[in-house]
Parts: sequence; structure tokens; C-alpha cells
Amino acid sequence: MHELTKALVVESGSHTPMNLVYARRGVSKSALVYEDLLAAIIRLALKPGARIDKHEVCQRLGVSRQPVAEAVARLADERLIVVEPQKGTFVARIRLTDVAEAAFLRRALETATAAAIARGIDDTALQQLERILRYQTLAAKTSDTEEFYALDLRFHSTLIDRLAMPRVAEVIGSSRAQLERARRLLLPTPGRTQNTLREHHTIVTALASRDPVAAAGALGDHLDAAMAELRRFAAKQPDLFE
Repeated sequence: MHELTKALVVESGSHTPMNLVYARRGVSKSALVYEDLLAAIIRLALKPGARIDKHEVCQRLGVSRQPVAEAVARLADERLIVVEPQKGTFVARIRLTDVAEAAFLRRALETATAAAIARGIDDTALQQLERILRYQTLAAKTSDTEEFYALDLRFHSTLIDRLAMPRVAEVIGSSRAQLERARRLLLPTPGRTQNTLREHHTIVTALASRDPVAAAGALGDHLDAAMAELRRFAAKQPDLFE
């Protein structure tokens, strides 16, 4: 599934009834089950280590066992689900090595994106980013972590969309599932939202100055800070990580 589709699923915070989404032509039942489970895993509705009741999934989504088995196999290939014979099917714990790899890739591409768009960014794009920051500020003040997270996704996707290179967006999106659920764990961490807001403001200020070096540096610092905080969090919550 494309990253923008993932973002919409994650931001929605709920599952669409299967009898409605069947109207989407060309989408198989197994793909719809996959999207449903992926969204639940990324939203942490299914937490690391949680058991997946495949019979419940069949009943809830109104599908047979085959589409569920195919979706589970796909998620297992992506290392988001672990199937243990004679024991059951479980959400994989977050692998810090996978997260670090995804973060490395994301940092390389997003800092390059910031540098590439800085010189030519127009006032309309800057106003869009500033509007997102205003909404994020309000979400932080009201402790609306779900809205804050959705706006964080929108902030970064706005930068990538400005680059107008779909293959770059696809590469970033293809490796972010592990990273996104790790990032969501950080949302309730004291100070994280304020740090994110401050870092986002620094990025926008650099872009407004049309300074490629400053824009890339600000974005790199932002992503590095989040990764460092994740490592500290993982040390305190070893049951969620491996």
C-alpha cells in the first residue's frame, strides 16, 4: 500500500466496515484484511507482543480464513507479525535494527528533499506548512496526540509532495511501518510534542530563508533527536522491543 494510503488509514483511527470497502474495485479481500491489520499495528491498537485472534478477524471483517491467512503471511514477510507453530500468531516486537535502518533511509531522503526544495519553495507552500504548525500547536495544547500525530505525517508529506518525485515518496513509504509504530510510542513522552513543534518551526524558518544547507540540517537534527529519544525509551521498555 502506498504511503499516502497508509497515512489516511492511520489518521482515521478506525476501521471501515468490510461490506463498504468491498466496493473498491480491483482490491482483493486479502489486501483489505492486510490494510486493516497494518493500520491496527501501526496505531498500536495491536501492541507489540499482542496475540492475533484470526477467528475474530474473520468474524469482524466478514471474510473466510484464506484472506486472513494471506494477509498474515504478507505481514510476517514484512516482519510485523510472528507466527509461532503450536502457539499462535503475534504482533512482532519492534526491532531496533529495523527502525534504525528505516530512520537512516528516511533521513537521507528527507534531508535531500529539504535541500532540493528550499531555493524554489513558494509562499503558498510555506503558508501551508505554517498552517499545519498552528494546528499542531492547538493539538499539543489540548493534548490531542492522535491529531498531533496525523499533522506530523502531513507536515512531512507536504515536504515530500513539494519535491514532486513519486518514486522518492514510494521508497520512503515502503520502509516506514516499523518506524511509524515506534514513533507513536513516543507521543505521550513528556516534552516530545513541544520538542517536535520547536524542531518543525526551525525547519520552516530555514525553508523560508531559502537556505538549502540550513533546511537539510534542521530536518536532520529533527530526525536525529527523535531517534535518540526512541533509543532511550526502548531502554526503559524492553518488553516492547528486541
